[in-house]
Amino acid sequence: MDPSCLRHRLTDEERRTFEETGILQIENALSPDHLAELTQTTDRLHAQESAAGRAKPDAAMFYPNFVPVSPLYTDLVDYDRILPKVWGILGWNIYLYHAHLIVTPPSGQQRTDKTFGWHQDSGRVNFDMEESPRPRLSIKVAYFLSDTSEEGRGNFWVVPGSHRRDRIEVPDGKGQPEGAVPVLAKPGTAVFFDRRLWHAASPNWSDVTRKVLFYGYGYRWIRTKDDMTVSDLWPSSDPIRRQLLGHALNANGHYSPTDEDVPLRVWLKEHSPQDVR
Repeated sequence: MDPSCLRHRLTDEERRTFEETGILQIENALSPDHLAELTQTTDRLHAQESAAGRAKPDAAMFYPNFVPVSPLYTDLVDYDRILPKVWGILGWNIYLYHAHLIVTPPSGQQRTDKTFGWHQDSGRVNFDMEESPRPRLSIKVAYFLSDTSEEGRGNFWVVPGSHRRDRIEVPDGKGQPEGAVPVLAKPGTAVFFDRRLWHAASPNWSDVTRKVLFYGYGYRWIRTKDDMTVSDLWPSSDPIRRQLLGHALNANGHYSPTDEDVPLRVWLKEHSPQDVR
């Protein structure tokens, strides 16, 4: 990893925003050329799935385990403009436990005021953990490839600050929770959000196809949420990327890691010791 990535560390203002609201937007995280390449790759994947009948023209395509599909997707796992902010939030004992991309074509539906599917991520974690508020455990980074800077384009909605609330009041069938807002993101924006943040998908009422790549980072002792096949990428990856792709010397290395298990910690000790805790 190039030490120049440290200029993209989480700033005090970014940390404050994320801690207070549970969400953080980094505009222009992707350069125009990078954005174009990722968009072309995603369009090809969507066309492939559509031709095979696995993606419908008027329904969202949810595609897990997409990281091995292209080196462009793999390279975002340890993207130097974003990873320093990830370890700034979660620390060094992390890996990619979950990844999926979503392509949401225009629905062709009339707009309604029906309540969206509000939730916190991680399923049973929210019932099995005894703490209140629930622990963070993981975050997602969403790379927006299409223009969702206007509401109605399949935006996901959030209630800022709700990551510290175990419950929110959702109207029965109409409207959204108090404080709910759509996430408005320009192409090339990276959006970080706390897994506990109450959020929801919404229909795409526009004529713009929404395309987003989601990378979920969590602690290494958390099990993967997808049937990921990223171990095939270990031999061609450098040590830090291998860690982020789930490598460990043995099972106990996920709980009591040695330096060989967590080369990111070793790198940070040398280049950014203030980030080692």
